[in-house]
Amino acid sequence: MSTFYHAVVRFLHDLGSIGWENLAIAVGFHLLRLAMRCPAWRNILRASYPGVRVPLLSTAGAYLAGVGINSVIPARSGDALKLFLVKRRIEGSHYPTLGATLIPETFFDSIVAAGIVGWALVAHTLPGFGALPSLDTVDWSWPYRHQYATAIVLGVVIIASVVGLVMIEDRLEAFWARVRQGFAIFFDWRRYLLQVVTWQTASWAFRAASVFWFLKAFHMPATAHNALIVLSVQSIATLLPITPGGVGTTQGLLVVAFKDKVASSVVLGFSVGMHVAMIVANLVVGFTAIGLMLRTLRWRQVVRPEERLAER
Repeated sequence: MSTFYHAVVRFLHDLGSIGWENLAIAVGFHLLRLAMRCPAWRNILRASYPGVRVPLLSTAGAYLAGVGINSVIPARSGDALKLFLVKRRIEGSHYPTLGATLIPETFFDSIVAAGIVGWALVAHTLPGFGALPSLDTVDWSWPYRHQYATAIVLGVVIIASVVGLVMIEDRLEAFWARVRQGFAIFFDWRRYLLQVVTWQTASWAFRAASVFWFLKAFHMPATAHNALIVLSVQSIATLLPITPGGVGTTQGLLVVAFKDKVASSVVLGFSVGMHVAMIVANLVVGFTAIGLMLRTLRWRQVVRPEERLAER
């Protein structure tokens, strides 16, 4: 994380040299990318609840609200808010089904991200996964350096999961029926390709365009090759969302990826600048959505009673 703080100082020092027009274009493409995600998730929800009205604006509001919270709180905390908001807009919906829809919603992303990361590793633009423990700037090297502790934690999680499943065995049948309902879009691959993949393909195109213009805004070499490198780093950083937006991991890997090509200070300034710009954009649209849907920005006070009810 010290690398990130150093990068922040560098970013503030070079604030006056930013290409603001290019930055505005990059943020615009970023917002278009988010907009493409909303109808894709709505179509997944419609497949899970046929015959039930699934409002596009409500789905978009819930999705953007989750994006805003995920930008500042780690471990995908915004997904809980996203599900809470959309449940209030879909009659007869249940959390197991809604939660399951997040897998079809990210399935295509996983394939694309894996392809980009695979290209980066084969092209030797990134270090292999085995090199991660030696990168002090990478914030998720702890499991590699403490393998016994990691094994113990995983063992406890597995045992607790098995015990929990045994204790609630009588409820599992209904639970899995609702989970299966969330995968309904997968049972019609033509519908999935036309109503989900098309939107998400557009989202990835806008994401790549956004990265390209961020490179230009912060005086990095703006090429399709370098944009793919940044996308591969972002994909790796989201594997373990220990910090919001992969802070620390992203900066460390980008420095390695552009080593001997671009000065580390320039790379760090670019990484932080892009990160800050996207967070600001996500927060603006996210909290606007929260305010419109909940009539308050104190979303935790609204969500907590529902979380306790879901736990019971």
